[in-house]
Amino acid sequence: MSAIKGLAFDLDGVIADSATLHFAAWERLADELGIPFTAEDNEALKGVDRINSLRHILKLGQRDLPVDEIERLAARKNGFYVDAISTLTADALLPGAAALLDEAATRGLRIGLASASRNAPALLERLGVADAFEFIADPSDHLPKPAPDLFLACARAFDLPPQAMIGFEDAPAGIEAIRAAGFRAIGIGETPLPRADVQFATLADIDLAALLA
Repeated sequence: MSAIKGLAFDLDGVIADSATLHFAAWERLADELGIPFTAEDNEALKGVDRINSLRHILKLGQRDLPVDEIERLAARKNGFYVDAISTLTADALLPGAAALLDEAATRGLRIGLASASRNAPALLERLGVADAFEFIADPSDHLPKPAPDLFLACARAFDLPPQAMIGFEDAPAGIEAIRAAGFRAIGIGETPLPRADVQFATLADIDLAALLA
């Protein structure tokens, strides 16, 4: 077994409490479209890119729209979200995130971000942890989760084999992406993630030394 030398994190729901902002933005857009949208519906969007998330909502409302209208609505949702993240501070970091990133850096681990959010760089800046990430995979250049592309991009950037990487996710699609990449899969959050190798409620519950052993 290869020694673990790199970590790749999802952002929303793992590093930061920004998943609620996504829900609020989608809920606002769905309301404009006259489509009922609940927190339960939102669970299916975790780890899914913007366009496919919108397609899911349109399917809930049995709506079929042309591609240009879908792109316009996706951009509108993004506007709602960008407005919301402009108010975020380090207080939005989830428990244990800052400490785990610090410890990983101290141990010499490579740290990457494998997020479906195109707003990830701006969000990391707002949270005050941008410098912790050596590499941020660009979702516009890769297939969305559950494809493994975003996680594999981190491994390639670090010139590491998948077996030397651990991925952290809070959504089923993300866990599938990690497994498809050949990483060890760590689930985060209260939602059961049976495909994860191990699951913790928050990053604060992780003993990094034990995880690397």
